[in-house]
Amino acid sequence: MNIRILLNGKKAGLESVRSEIFKARESGVVEVRSTWEGGDVERLVQEAIDEGCQRIVAGGGDGTVNEVVDALLQFPFDDRPEVAVLPLGTANDFATACTIPVDALAALNLAQSGKVRLVDAVKANEFHFINVASGGFGAQVTANTPVALKNFLGGGAYSIAGLIQALDFAPYYGEVRLPDQVVKHHVIAGAICNGKLAGGGQQLAPMAKLDDGLVDLVSLSSFPADKISQVVQELIESEVGGEYVKRYRVPWVEWESDVEMPINLDGEPISSKKIRFEVLPSAIKLVLPENCPMISSNS
Repeated sequence: MNIRILLNGKKAGLESVRSEIFKARESGVVEVRSTWEGGDVERLVQEAIDEGCQRIVAGGGDGTVNEVVDALLQFPFDDRPEVAVLPLGTANDFATACTIPVDALAALNLAQSGKVRLVDAVKANEFHFINVASGGFGAQVTANTPVALKNFLGGGAYSIAGLIQALDFAPYYGEVRLPDQVVKHHVIAGAICNGKLAGGGQQLAPMAKLDDGLVDLVSLSSFPADKISQVVQELIESEVGGEYVKRYRVPWVEWESDVEMPINLDGEPISSKKIRFEVLPSAIKLVLPENCPMISSNS
């Protein structure tokens, strides 16, 4: 199949990427469009649709994948091209969870010949994402010190708990609305997961699937210093909730508070006092490997 790569401009000059694209051209037509500035992805998606492109490739990290998905969702379902992923980011959490090859040529070959599955996306007010939205502590660190976030998430549960205590982080008080209940919460951090991984391989939602019509909500409530060990255990035992780590699987969730909470949508920072996350079932035509673990049924 002919494909068109929407390539993150920061990767366009890499010789390793260029050489693998030339190799992929031995198996079919591979067009390339590179970004330069904000808004380019939306323009390039529009151009691809206008020119009848059937399959595009998001060439970059999780943020690039998110930009492509958000742009596609501005168009009617029947107009949306199929989308594949060429993982070129630092973490590539979405591609890793989907077992999309990190080897560029293997990923391009999958993009050329792989099977399409219908997968969910998530609407967050007027925005969209496909992997994970984080709110509160993690998103605040993301906005202010990206390197620190990567370091503390990479360090696991003890680092998370320890850093929260060291910074004396003030929780956000608000109301979580779910389909069957309303919960008032002092929230330190929360994540809305369509995918499994975030923060450089941190498994937030081991039960998440891309085609189940649900998001996995994970929240960490305020806890006293002498409960760090319990919090760590609840984070490690990640399939069930506990006293401080709460888990829900729902088609939608709303958060409302008196102060704006920083939120990170697959790398896109926003903030809001009130936000509704709602699953958009079977919204994206995604190229995935056979037997992808993120799909409920691989028949």
